[in-house]
Amino acid sequence: MTTPVEILSPRTAADHEAVKALFREYAESLGFSLAYQDFETELAGFPGKYAPPEGALLLATADGEAAGTVALRKLEQGICEMKRLYVKPAFRGRRTADGRSIGRALAEDIVAIGRDRGYQRLRLDTIGGKMRQALSLYRSMGFVEIPPYYTSPIPDTAYLELVL
Repeated sequence: MTTPVEILSPRTAADHEAVKALFREYAESLGFSLAYQDFETELAGFPGKYAPPEGALLLATADGEAAGTVALRKLEQGICEMKRLYVKPAFRGRRTADGRSIGRALAEDIVAIGRDRGYQRLRLDTIGGKMRQALSLYRSMGFVEIPPYYTSPIPDTAYLELVL
């Protein structure tokens, strides 16, 4: 039996472990190492830079399990960054009660949190060729391409920004 999709802020140790597991699954799905982003250090100090009040985490659940996640962190004064948007393949296509896909719900909800926290701009990076669906989602939300705000060793990295 399928249960409704819920989007929540992780509160318990189990919630945080579920987010970390989704982060790992996301990293493994990429086909390249996130060592250049100090990924293992990020996990060791979790939630670290994603902790309130400057950061945020969201967890999507469905059918009694973790279905997806997204994170937000401060980059600099007035600017935050969306990180680690990921939906497990088995849950892609599932909808929230208001009809949004899990990925869209996570992205829109983290944007709203960034706005509520007083950030003026939200940035992200994605891999243009490998993550076409994500790029399409971001563009549909009003994100525009910007010059690189950091150096990535991954070819085809696209840098995007949304004015909040």
